[in-house]
Amino acid sequence: MKLLRLPRQKVQIGAPLPWNVRDTQGKLLLSRGHVVENEHQLEALLERGAFVDALEVQTSVKGVDVEQAKTPVAPLNLFGLWDQLTLQLEKLLHVAQPVPDLPQQVQALAEQVLALVDRDADIGIYRAVRQDHAHAFYYGYAHCVHTAMMCILMCRRLQWPASKMMSLVNAALTMNMTILDLQGQMAAQDVPMKDRQRAAIHAHPAKAVEALKAGGVTDEDWLMAVAHHHERADGSGYPLGLGEVSEIGVALRVNDVFMAKISPRVLRPALSSQEAARQLFREDKGGPVSMAIIKEFGIYPPGDFVSLASGELAVVVRRTDNAKAPIVAAITDTAGHPIVKTVRHDTSKAGYNIVGPVADKSIFLRMPPERLYGFSEL
Repeated sequence: MKLLRLPRQKVQIGAPLPWNVRDTQGKLLLSRGHVVENEHQLEALLERGAFVDALEVQTSVKGVDVEQAKTPVAPLNLFGLWDQLTLQLEKLLHVAQPVPDLPQQVQALAEQVLALVDRDADIGIYRAVRQDHAHAFYYGYAHCVHTAMMCILMCRRLQWPASKMMSLVNAALTMNMTILDLQGQMAAQDVPMKDRQRAAIHAHPAKAVEALKAGGVTDEDWLMAVAHHHERADGSGYPLGLGEVSEIGVALRVNDVFMAKISPRVLRPALSSQEAARQLFREDKGGPVSMAIIKEFGIYPPGDFVSLASGELAVVVRRTDNAKAPIVAAITDTAGHPIVKTVRHDTSKAGYNIVGPVADKSIFLRMPPERLYGFSEL
């Protein structure tokens, strides 16, 4: 597939897209016919890196309906559905005025997160671990989705009631609703946090609660989680420096912090999953929330790039009951040479044990996740 950069002049605000829009790897971002509703969405799309298939453009220029072209357009796979969910959150929360039916709309997105976790939680974790190609602009929105996903896994391991779990997921999606674009700016900047940014960060839990109440949210657990998600029991948190923090607030903070640690910034690389887990354990003193997260991730979570005893380099794709022995997809042979066909290994088997994580990810960065999971559509 030959990719061309999406021509800005061919995108009309409020009109259907004339072609499928893809990222630099050819992965579908927006389907033909999707409506870009405002300039902000268009700027965000172009900033992320938007491309179209040259063949698709040629056939449309010749007056041939793309749907009749030889190469059919595949439906979104699970990776595309997760990406679409992030765009939906951006569309919902990137507004200055109150959102009509805010609780219902956030709940609908929370239920989509739940449905995707139920379909394949490993892919959700993979996306959170592998953010190499993620664009900084979307960091705030993607971070909320990743945190919501992790909250579901944590709640289920701790056997929290479904209603409390959904309150926490709603809170994860909206905890940063007043600073989402600021988070994207900060993820992209190569200088430390500025004073005005620090002030906005410090104020955002209270501001988010105000915005949620103005939007009609009355769920006390939801509001409490957002209000407390940066408070700490030793009084060192913000904005109030509370000495007593609600259980749901602690849960949101720990998930939020863990996801932030494994996310890259321009100013610093992401921590490895292993180091993030060690720090989380120390900071939370091995509390039930941190232990639930660590157990759900495992020692080598989906998305980790690892070396095998066989000499092969591989990517973790599936968790197992053994935290030390996940299922991996090899992407090199035993001599370290890239291979065309992905081969899976059970790392509990002799000769395929994981030796450790691999620091140099240059080979892995060119690998489409769909290949690792063995599907082009799902």
